[in-house]
Amino acid sequence: MQEALVEFWGWAGRTLGIPARTTAGAPAWLRLVSAPADKASGKLWDGALDAQHAFGDLDGHRPALLGVHDAVEDAVAYRAELSARIDHPVLSGDPILQHDLELPDAWWTDLAGVLEKVSVAGTDRVAVRKPYMDRAIPEFVGIPAPTVTCWTTAHGDVHWANLTAPLQVLDWEGWGGAPVGFDAAMLYAYSLQQPDIAARVRAAFPVLGSPAGLAAEATVCAQLLQTVARGDNLNIEAPLRDWTAEPCRRSDR
Repeated sequence: MQEALVEFWGWAGRTLGIPARTTAGAPAWLRLVSAPADKASGKLWDGALDAQHAFGDLDGHRPALLGVHDAVEDAVAYRAELSARIDHPVLSGDPILQHDLELPDAWWTDLAGVLEKVSVAGTDRVAVRKPYMDRAIPEFVGIPAPTVTCWTTAHGDVHWANLTAPLQVLDWEGWGGAPVGFDAAMLYAYSLQQPDIAARVRAAFPVLGSPAGLAAEATVCAQLLQTVARGDNLNIEAPLRDWTAEPCRRSDR
C-alpha cells in the first residue's frame, strides 16, 4: 500500500518535510531547507550534520541522519537531509503544552540522561550568546544579566513539539553552548500552562531554582518575552511574567 505523502512545513515556512524511504526500503524522513546561496552556512544550516557527528543517535534517542545532499540553482542553495523516521508522534502539535500528559518516570530519566550527555559534548557552536544576554535580560526581565557560573552544550530548542514518547529528541538545528540549565528552563517555560507538568520538569531538573540555573532561566524569560513583544506565544504571557518575577527576586539576594 502506498504511503500518504503529507507535507510538513517548518517554522515560518523555512523547511519542508515529508515521509520517505531509503533505497533499501526503510522508512525515513526527508527534510529540505533552502537559503540564498551566500547565506547557506553557519549554525542553523549545519546543525543536523554537526549533531550527527557529535552525538550519533544518542543511544536511540535521536533520529540518525542517514544522508545529506546539497544543490544550488539560480543563486538559491538547497540542502536535503534524510533521517531515520520516528514511528511515534510528537507530544504536542505546538511548542507550548496545552494538555496534560502521563509520562512514566523512565521517560523523564531518559530525557535527563540525554540532556546530560549533550551537556558534556565539546563544541565551538553557540546556542546563546553573552552579548544577547547582556542586552535582552535587562530589557525584557528588568535585571542585569546574571553571571554564568558554567557554560555547557545545549540542544537549544527543547519543547513539546520536539519530543516523543518513547523518547526521541528532534530538531537539532540550533544546538551549541549555553548557560547550564538552559534546556530545562526552556522546557519549563513551554510547560507553564500545565502546572503538574511544569512541576515535573522542576523535579527532573533540580538546576531550576538553583543559583547555577539563574542565568539560564533569566535568558529563557528574556527570549520568550521578546517573542511576546513580537506577537507570538501570547497564550503564555501571563504565566511567563509570573515566572519572570522569580529570577528577579533571586537576583536581589
